[in-house]
Amino acid sequence: MNNIVWQQHQVDRKQREAHKQQQAVVLWFTGLSGAGKSTVAGALEQALLERGAHTYLLDGDNVRHGLCADLGFSEADRSENLRRVGAVAGLMVDAGLIVLSAFISPLKSQRDAIRKALPDGKFIEVYVATSLEECEKRDVKGLYQKARLGEIKNFTGISDPYEAPEQPDIRLDTALLSLEQSVQQLLLLLEQRGIIRPQS
Repeated sequence: MNNIVWQQHQVDRKQREAHKQQQAVVLWFTGLSGAGKSTVAGALEQALLERGAHTYLLDGDNVRHGLCADLGFSEADRSENLRRVGAVAGLMVDAGLIVLSAFISPLKSQRDAIRKALPDGKFIEVYVATSLEECEKRDVKGLYQKARLGEIKNFTGISDPYEAPEQPDIRLDTALLSLEQSVQQLLLLLEQRGIIRPQS
């Protein structure tokens, strides 16, 4: 690593942001499996696209098809999975994009490490705070049932802990809010922070 030096490019993040007429940021969606992270993130990306924003959605399942295809689900592999995603998100922020990252990311230390690796103010923690009971009712993939039967080990919320954010930038409960309401709250937050321009 001693011989590796970060290459400063002629075009920097601020120039890319100005060109795209937005502020780059990572919205990090965290919550239990089935909480609605990917659904809300996808709907938000669609709403941002309609406003002309430049975005990219990083989803937990998708990155394991390529970027993290060599990783399993041990504690070490799951942490490495998040480290890689955080690094990619950082590059996308440098490109001037609004990055939506939907990952369980159960440990505070994991989320804090990603926040620390990004420039100040470029990490927005979105806690999709849907209850375990509601997530189990949905159980779209049948994962909770398998975890309860012991067929899946180290499953977050059942046999592994989930450390809920104590002071997230925004808290959404998809059992109480409609998808449209969740998206509207996120758009308002982005407007208030100057990430996107308010609609006239």
